[in-house]
Amino acid sequence: MYQYNAEDKQFVQARVDEFANQVARYENGELDEDEFKQLRLRNGLYYQRHAYMLRVAIPYGVLSSKQLHTLGDIAKTYDKGYGHFTTRQNIQYNWPELSDVPKILQDLANVEMHAIQTSGNCIRNTTTDPLAGAVADEIEDPRPWCELIRQWSTLHPEFNWLPRKFKIAVTGSLNDRAAVQVHDIGLRLIKNERDEIGFEVLVGGGLGRTPYIGSVIKSFLPKQHLLTYLNAILRIYNQAGRRDNLYKARIKILVNAMGIESFTNAVDEEWALSKNEDDSFTQSQIDELKAQFPSVPTLGEQDPGKPNSGKQDSGKQDPGKQDPGKQDSVKQNAVDHGKKALPQLYSNPLFNQWYQSNTRAHRDTGRRIVFVSLKSTDAPAGDATCEQMQFVAKLAENYSESEIRTTHEQNLVLPHVPVTGLYELWQLLGKQKLATPNIGKLSDMIVCPGLDFCSLANAGTYTIYDQINARFDDLDYQHDLGDLSIKISGCMNACGHHHVGDIGILGVEKGGVEWYQLTLGGHAGNKAALGKRLGKAIPKDEVSLAIKHILDTFIEQRVPEERFNDTFERVGIEPFKEKVYAVAA
Repeated sequence: MYQYNAEDKQFVQARVDEFANQVARYENGELDEDEFKQLRLRNGLYYQRHAYMLRVAIPYGVLSSKQLHTLGDIAKTYDKGYGHFTTRQNIQYNWPELSDVPKILQDLANVEMHAIQTSGNCIRNTTTDPLAGAVADEIEDPRPWCELIRQWSTLHPEFNWLPRKFKIAVTGSLNDRAAVQVHDIGLRLIKNERDEIGFEVLVGGGLGRTPYIGSVIKSFLPKQHLLTYLNAILRIYNQAGRRDNLYKARIKILVNAMGIESFTNAVDEEWALSKNEDDSFTQSQIDELKAQFPSVPTLGEQDPGKPNSGKQDSGKQDPGKQDPGKQDSVKQNAVDHGKKALPQLYSNPLFNQWYQSNTRAHRDTGRRIVFVSLKSTDAPAGDATCEQMQFVAKLAENYSESEIRTTHEQNLVLPHVPVTGLYELWQLLGKQKLATPNIGKLSDMIVCPGLDFCSLANAGTYTIYDQINARFDDLDYQHDLGDLSIKISGCMNACGHHHVGDIGILGVEKGGVEWYQLTLGGHAGNKAALGKRLGKAIPKDEVSLAIKHILDTFIEQRVPEERFNDTFERVGIEPFKEKVYAVAA
């Protein structure tokens, strides 16, 4: 992972000292509320329904063991003993005292972390595939490019006060796990007909009050022009984006109003004037960044009884040249190797269920990618206690090259686990209630904090999460359903990504009463789609029952092994609507 140099450390430390001074001036009455608001937001500090909330940046979702241990220590020392992992791959603390925030920022700076630009009308944390650098379907590791964007965008003097917040996502794989089509800018590393690697650039995606799927603005952008082309897009948005209406200020509104052709022409005209500016970079600079993300030692077809040789990956493997149709054989080789190393797959059905659900094939057949589920029934989705964070940090040291990832689905990932350590790891995770075998299943819900914390929310989300978990507590039933995503938002801002869930749940308020609108058929992957509204809103105490009727209809209509979205696309919304509202009537 990226290591701070002396200049990075000096910059972050200066920001900590600056904000400590701003807090002192505010507490002494030298800054009024409006003046302080803009300063605290640029340092990730919100005021929520009950208290301040601090959002900490986890750049492109990558953490070291030391950093996660510190995050757990902050939760224990300055909060109520837990943190909340978000759909932006960040972490939030819901109960810090204002006077403690400079101390928290200092603890973060000590482990090369900060909260800069996690709020405000600026370029936010760049997100990516949580499996980057570990999967076989990867054309190129996107993390160095995310780091380049982070360095370019941090305190960028021209884009420090945009019409609204701005989000960029990057993927380097054949399968999009970064949801690039629902971001302000989505970047896909691809190969052209000359076998050159560049970017497909999408613009104008986003969820919220007016959701849009992004449009391709550049089918192939040579890598050396990445920053100047981003500059051109941001300049057009900064100049032409609306500032008179909060709800119409995002770039998706501008792209839709202008039309993608006119917007593309405006960007190309701006880019023609600026493509040779200083925002370009040298190959040696990007090579230096890539060197910060080395391959892990290769275990390969090593005898499970022998220790790791420590031999480094030669780097010659080029997944981008593989025929996508051959990916299944790569995955099967990994599974076969895992089974040879794991006789428990045959003797322990509980471990087998976890292995199938919570692990994925690694590009090295001697390793597996392990998902750590933060979706037990004992805590809100995405929450982790200080003990759990520090426990996972220690596990990462012992089993995953001291590296952890955060995901858009509010879980954690240990990306580089030797197959020979999987059984022991599963047992250890179970002791901390972190081994629920539900990744990608019904109970692996995305849930925003909702009315319990957020001052923007219209309705609660955690009560709905609990209601669904109580009704569908049979994991065997969940596995029979197959992969199925439920995503819950407490308001139209869609922090729970409800628009792109197989089943989306949106909390609304009517006359002081909480109701819930359901959508079906959303998706955030390669074939991104916005869910279709099922019908009128559902009373709060009937949400899980409505979902039962939806799932009953799915079971009735599906063909063997068909996923929910495939069934929905085939039969349409009417069978689901008839079942839900006929019963309700």
